[in-house]
Amino acid sequence: MGVNGLVALAAGIAVFTGVGAGIGIGIAASKAAEAVSRQPEASGKITTTTIIGAALAEATAIYGFVIALLLILVRWQA
Repeated sequence: MGVNGLVALAAGIAVFTGVGAGIGIGIAASKAAEAVSRQPEASGKITTTTIIGAALAEATAIYGFVIALLLILVRWQA
């Protein structure tokens, strides 16, 4: 496997962070729905916390995507 193959493998692994983010957001949403069903009067706080957590998880996925793009574009220019 040449250098181009290793760069492609590294980019694929970096993009794989999106899977973890998707799973994390799904679990957070399910737990938030459970929490609201148990305590409806706290739905505002629960929703706010869930949205902040989802944004942080999504940021992780975006970072992985940016790293993958950087790996591919830097190798493409060299």
